[in-house]
Amino acid sequence: MIRIAVIGSGTMGNGIAHVFAQHGHPVSLIDISAEALERATATIAKNLDRQVKKGTLAADQVEAVLGRITTSTDLSAAVNAAIVVEAASENPEIKYDIFTRLDRLCPPDTILASNTSSISITDIAAQTGRPDRVIGMHFMNPVPVMELVEVIRGKGTSDETTATVMQLSRDLGKTPVEVNDSPGFVSNRVLLPMINEAAWCVHEGVATPEGVDTVMKLGMAHPMGPLTLADLIGIDVCLAILQVLQRGLDEEKYKPCPLFAEMVARGELGRKSGKGFYDYSTGKS
Repeated sequence: MIRIAVIGSGTMGNGIAHVFAQHGHPVSLIDISAEALERATATIAKNLDRQVKKGTLAADQVEAVLGRITTSTDLSAAVNAAIVVEAASENPEIKYDIFTRLDRLCPPDTILASNTSSISITDIAAQTGRPDRVIGMHFMNPVPVMELVEVIRGKGTSDETTATVMQLSRDLGKTPVEVNDSPGFVSNRVLLPMINEAAWCVHEGVATPEGVDTVMKLGMAHPMGPLTLADLIGIDVCLAILQVLQRGLDEEKYKPCPLFAEMVARGELGRKSGKGFYDYSTGKS
C-alpha cells in the first residue's frame, strides 16, 4: 500500500479519499477549511454505511476504512505521499497555485495528479519542475460507484508515470482509459455539448427540464437525463468546463447557454445548493 494525499474535500475529494482508503491505502485529506473536512468525514461515513446496507462492504470494515483517513488544513501534510491527487475547484489559478506549492513541498519522485475535468494537464505541469510526474486522474461522480478513471497524459508525462497511475486505478477496482491532453479530454468534450443543448432547449422554451430529460431517458435509453446530470455535476462546474472548451477549441458550438450563468448568479448550483434545474429542498427531482 502507498500513502496518498487528496487536496480538496468536496464531493470529488471525499469520494477519492473514500475509495483509496477502502482499498487499504493511508490517505491524508487536505482542505483549507476545517469545517469542510468535518463534513467530508461525515459524508464518507454515511457512504460507507450505505455500502454496508447494500451488502458491498462488511460492517466490520467501516472503522478500518475511516481509520486510514487523516485530515489536515496544512498542505505540508502531503509531503510523505507517493501520489497526490488534487481535487480543488475547477479554476486554473487555484490549481496552478496548488501545484506550484506541491512541487516545492514533495520529493522529486512524487506523482502529482489532478482530478480536473477540463483544464490542460500540460499547463498544470508547467507550474512544476517535474512535468514527467504530472498527470490527470479524472474520477467520475459519485467516485465510490462509478467505474471509469480518465487518465490524461500531458505533453511531458512519462510512460512510467502513466503506467503507474493506470495500474493504481485498476487496483482501486476502476477501469482506466488513457487519453491525451485536450480541452475537456474525452468525457466532457462529448458530454458537455449535450448538456449545453439540453439547457438551450429550456432557455428557448422548447421544453421543460422534465420534458428534455424524459426524451433522453426514454428515447435514447440514458439512465439519467442531461439536466438531472447537470445538477449532479454542478451548474457552476458545467459552466466552467464549457468556458474551457470554448477558449481552448475556439468554436462557437461550445458557447455556454446563458441559462448557466444566470443560475450561477442566483446560487442555483444543482444538488449541492438544493436547487438547479430541479428543486431538491422539497424532495422534488
